[in-house]
Amino acid sequence: MNTAALRNTEAVQALEFPIPAGVYAERVVSVKHYTDRLFSFRITRPQSFRFRSGEFVMIGLPNAEKPVFRAYSIASPSWDEEVEFFSIKVPDGPLTQHLQKIQPGDTVLMRQKSTGTLVNDALTPGKRLYMISTGTGIAPFASLIRDPETYDKFGEIILTHTCRDLAELKYGEELIAATREDPLIGELTEGRLFHFTSTTREASPRMGRITTLIENGELFEALGTKPFDRAEDRVMICGSMNMLKDVKALVEKAGLKEGSNAEPADFVVERAFVG
Repeated sequence: MNTAALRNTEAVQALEFPIPAGVYAERVVSVKHYTDRLFSFRITRPQSFRFRSGEFVMIGLPNAEKPVFRAYSIASPSWDEEVEFFSIKVPDGPLTQHLQKIQPGDTVLMRQKSTGTLVNDALTPGKRLYMISTGTGIAPFASLIRDPETYDKFGEIILTHTCRDLAELKYGEELIAATREDPLIGELTEGRLFHFTSTTREASPRMGRITTLIENGELFEALGTKPFDRAEDRVMICGSMNMLKDVKALVEKAGLKEGSNAEPADFVVERAFVG
């Protein structure tokens, strides 16, 4: 029996409920709480698990005979040896009320198939790629900005992150810093990776919903770019349902066309969940 199989067997033996068929049982490697609403965690990666940066997967906990599964974007890049997630804490959420209590060594269930629209394959090449996110919607972009393929396809990468409070921006700030220092892709980010943040509740250097900052031009002014232009710009959108709808309307108004895995175009939206 190989090491991975032995590890899974040991995990299963220690659990009260059986592991469903077609599901990985992986060990929690680390957990980091950012606020009383947000936390991230990393689990071991099955040797056979393959995914494209930006995709999501269904995860759950072995705490019931029929465990609850929810869609979670994978925050780690496709080359990472572990699998990272960034999660909101919902006090009475069927999954997150339990998930937020996990500790290193605990077991997390993960279905074997990943999918999603926020992948490089769904966009045609462009001069710059805007990644528009709110809250935990930054997770798929955490994967994509650490993937060399993203820098092969786009000249500039602009990650926007809007949250209620300053503390909720910490995950993205740490992510950008670590990406720029990463030995694999750090050089690729030089002069090409940009981070734009704003808050909607707590006072900060830049306040406002991302839709407002797009409409009034503050986003483009801060970045030294022009408003969305189909000839140069590509956009990925992930976050709250209202933000998805509003930003989608703004990019369509600018003439951009929605793409998919089957028919790549100018922008994509992740509708599998909201964060």
